[in-house]
Amino acid sequence: MPDRVALITGCSSGIGRELALALHARGTIVIATARRAESLLELADLGIATESLDVNSQADINRVVHAIKTAYGRLDILVNNAGYGQMGPLMELDTRTLEAQFHTNVFAPMALARACAPLLKSQRSGVICNIGSVSGVLATPFSGAYCASKSALHTLSDVLRLELKPFGIRVVTVQPGAIASEFGRHAETSLRGLLAPDSWYKRSEDHVRARAVESQQNATLARDLAKRLAAELLRKRPASVLRIGNKSRLLPWMARWLPRWLRDRILSKRFGLKRLQLSNQ
Repeated sequence: MPDRVALITGCSSGIGRELALALHARGTIVIATARRAESLLELADLGIATESLDVNSQADINRVVHAIKTAYGRLDILVNNAGYGQMGPLMELDTRTLEAQFHTNVFAPMALARACAPLLKSQRSGVICNIGSVSGVLATPFSGAYCASKSALHTLSDVLRLELKPFGIRVVTVQPGAIASEFGRHAETSLRGLLAPDSWYKRSEDHVRARAVESQQNATLARDLAKRLAAELLRKRPASVLRIGNKSRLLPWMARWLPRWLRDRILSKRFGLKRLQLSNQ
């Protein structure tokens, strides 16, 4: 079998970077991408092919896919990893902010899937891997935009899995738990401009900020996730859904088995909403 070719987005750090290394170590030809080409220099020094790619640019997507087709004539694995977490109370997120979250976390993966699927179909084999989150399974306060985007990505992945199977294309959804990465720092940055002095949630600001960095508490190493995921993606029949990392099983269990009223009570207390309720009585 020819060397397998994998395209991975969001490789400047975290899961994307470690997955590029893990697949490269297993003999896969990896095209690692990120918005800033300079963030990929270490990967390039190791012999990994790199490309600048803004996943929100259709022109960029077309350019990279054309380059892969020209250079290799095939594509076996697409990993939609690029994304970010917009944090903050939903009432303080304007429409433009919500649209930006969905453009990167939902519309961009679909655009890449549409661009890459013809290559996979021509081989009657290949995998599209979408990196979701357990936050898309159990929604939590102060992360509504992010949770909704990942939930949408999970749903689209479920449908793609069915619709693409007749053409030999498999779809894998990864729902990581807490994974050590730059996610928390970027998520905290997303709070800029929110929680003004007259914010309804000012009294719970510590909880809002804590939610932004919660994924970095007792986090599983991105390297560990990448090793397991790389092995799975190279299998003939990879799992449809993978949950890897701390809390990756606990939160879905809560979503499935706890009564809604109990979940609401636990989350309200955990994120300081009970405090707000008492202060407004």
